[in-house]
Amino acid sequence: MEEVCLNSEPVFDEGDEYDADGDFGVGHDDEAGETHAKKEPPQPTIGLEFDSFEEAYDVYNVYAKQQGFGIRVSNSWFRSKRKERYRAKLSCSSAGFKKKSEANNPRPETRTGCPAMIVIRLMDSKRWRIVEVELQHNHPVSPQIKRFYKSHKRMILAARRAQPPPKPVTEVHTIKLYRTAIVDAACNGSTSIDESEGLNPIDHSKHLELKEGDGLAVYNYFCRMKLTNPNFFYLMDLDNDGCLRNVFWADARSRASSGHFCDTVAIDTTCIANKYEIPLISFVGVNHHGQHVLLGCGLLGHESVEYFVWIFRAWLNCMQGQTPQVIITDQSKPLKSAVSEVFPKARHCYCMLYIMQRVPEKLGGLKGYEAIKSQLNKAVYNSLKIAEFETAWAGMIKRYGLGDNKWLQTLYEDRQRWVPVYLKDIFFAGMIPVKENESLNAFFDGYVHKHTSFKEFVDKYDLALHRKHVKEATADLESRSTSFDLKTRCNFEVQLSKVYTKEIFKRFQSEVEGMYSCFNTRQVDASGAIITYIVKERVEIEGNKKEVRNFEVLYETSQIDIRCICSLFNYKGYLCRHALNVLNYNGVEEIPSRYILPRWSKDFKCRCLLDDGFSNVSNVDVHNPIYWYNHLYKCAIPVVEKGAQSQEHHKVALHELEELLNRFNLVEDNVV
Repeated sequence: MEEVCLNSEPVFDEGDEYDADGDFGVGHDDEAGETHAKKEPPQPTIGLEFDSFEEAYDVYNVYAKQQGFGIRVSNSWFRSKRKERYRAKLSCSSAGFKKKSEANNPRPETRTGCPAMIVIRLMDSKRWRIVEVELQHNHPVSPQIKRFYKSHKRMILAARRAQPPPKPVTEVHTIKLYRTAIVDAACNGSTSIDESEGLNPIDHSKHLELKEGDGLAVYNYFCRMKLTNPNFFYLMDLDNDGCLRNVFWADARSRASSGHFCDTVAIDTTCIANKYEIPLISFVGVNHHGQHVLLGCGLLGHESVEYFVWIFRAWLNCMQGQTPQVIITDQSKPLKSAVSEVFPKARHCYCMLYIMQRVPEKLGGLKGYEAIKSQLNKAVYNSLKIAEFETAWAGMIKRYGLGDNKWLQTLYEDRQRWVPVYLKDIFFAGMIPVKENESLNAFFDGYVHKHTSFKEFVDKYDLALHRKHVKEATADLESRSTSFDLKTRCNFEVQLSKVYTKEIFKRFQSEVEGMYSCFNTRQVDASGAIITYIVKERVEIEGNKKEVRNFEVLYETSQIDIRCICSLFNYKGYLCRHALNVLNYNGVEEIPSRYILPRWSKDFKCRCLLDDGFSNVSNVDVHNPIYWYNHLYKCAIPVVEKGAQSQEHHKVALHELEELLNRFNLVEDNVV
């Protein structure tokens, strides 16, 4: 049940919208609002989106100030159970009329029933979108009219709070001290870097904008981690004055995970692109449960090629030179140049989700926006062949006169890096959405917001990693100790229920169930051992409508090699319903081993951790304590995995570990 609040009086009335101390005259208004005036606010248009209700209010308020009118929240809609606002109407302060007053000397009527307003709504993406707009007023408005509106108090107070302290604390002594610690560290988890390794200093004046206490918080955190976690890795980039430009770090778990889940890596720069207070850059992979795992973090002082190169090389050095096969980033020229310089052999792709999230911002003001968006989604998500995409894109551009739209031109030029139909030969491990209703959450989603400070992030970082590790450990236990419910009689389902982790099996299981939505599997061509089939499937489109689509499947009979035009195996790592139908049609009772990826198996960590992880790296120093730590850590994991399977196993493992520690103590006593 939804609760709708239609207010006859505004939620924030002109007389009591924001309490403020002091005299807010015109002089204060002009001075404090200067920051807002420098940025030209966008004209309210249907489709324009915001990160929060407050941001929507602020943008409309800035626009109103420049036009010469005030605003207020006239209507609000709430969901009754959570008291969560999901829709609101922001009106001109002259909207409506005040109630008649019984006072002897009532205030004069200042409202005119003005219709100017915007209506905003909380969408499924958790962003607020403008859904209705009226720009015309029924009274004079002008920025030259020096009337002061109470709605602008918030703008003034925010501008005042945003002013930096008159004498910011640079904490140069802390940073210089820690640079010495890094350079002097031998083999204790930090690494000394010379120019030959590509981490030479950058000749730029840009640096991290640290507030008072931030530098100390970072320093203390790294000191604490080094004491409790010998394999903790960090690097700091400083200029000649001791100012911190870039930071990179990775804990032991992140370093261990990189040895197993580094095939496809997403470099998340959302905080940088959205101008968060903390310029966080995250390296993220996918584990055997399909969960995101952190492979390293950094703080970037400036969004430039040189600074990205420093961060990337720091991460590469931390990971002992193991390079990913696929790198996914936001669409950015500095990122593109830096990736090509540091990872020349990796396939560099753009995250389609980031691009599609910008559609309302980039195209929301165009006439026929909803139709344009629908056509764009069809071209991107529904094209099975390159020719289909090219035809759909060209038709959209021509029909809506978008030939001069520079953003769309850039997207088309980069289409081979982000449109799924061009990426069918790449393994993504499920790290890109290929359907319109799919979404991906950032690793620190819910822990970092636009105004999270350095000091706050240090605490939230530990909390986020702890919860992610608990989630992975729980998934490991459930995958090993529970039997999965089978929903069909198909042998493919039985086969992989014994192999896959619980979450990956559930995803594959949906494809097995989807076999029953496919029909009329028929052979259409044969060339030697290669047979071409067409599998028809009823798929959902807009609303509850369904349409029949044809999926082409190539089947090689001698090697039992199979490929579907939907390319789900490369996108997600398991066979699609169309391929399963063709195998079933040909009497194949078990999925060939090449289509059962070890990275999704229940015992993946045990199997792969027995390998030292450095067999492909020629320049590893086997006498380095970092190597010893990594090797022992990897060898110990199977013991932990087995020891956690039952109470008896736990007792045996614990007893043997205690015996081992006693032997270490005896060795140390003999040395002394």
